[in-house]
Amino acid sequence: MKLKYRSGNINDLDGIKQLANKSWGIFRSMLSSENWEILHNNLNNDQTYKSLFNHSDCIVCTTEDEKIIGMTFLVPSGNPTDIFDKDWSHIRFLSVDPDFGGQGIGRQLILKCIDLAKSNCERTIALHTSEMMDKARHIYESLGFKILRELGERFGKKYWLYKLDI
Repeated sequence: MKLKYRSGNINDLDGIKQLANKSWGIFRSMLSSENWEILHNNLNNDQTYKSLFNHSDCIVCTTEDEKIIGMTFLVPSGNPTDIFDKDWSHIRFLSVDPDFGGQGIGRQLILKCIDLAKSNCERTIALHTSEMMDKARHIYESLGFKILRELGERFGKKYWLYKLDI
């Protein structure tokens, strides 16, 4: 199967939400029902995605028939949060359809974020991830991301802040 990577846009919103629900749905059993409901509501909040589309670059991976099976957002520096410094770009919502896992899609999406950040003269990329996401953590670490610090619990799970100087 031939996969295609391209820029995502607001017209991809429904496909992105479907992917987010499917890929993050694998963590449902690891969360309390209350925490799952909060996460599920976040994954289905159109405003979250619209805000990201307005100030971030979206990268999607699609099948030959344009089904979105992978996605992420690269938020440029100048957009600080309670986690991310204003001088850092950061990655949000890395998601891969579990039916397509193990094909290097997550790795390619991160590599594309790194390339994009370099072309935009960014100096740092950061991201956060949790104890539930062993496969993702392995990818980040294999690409040179280092744990900067442990974050407080989110959704009842341990989270870490990762950083890569580029």
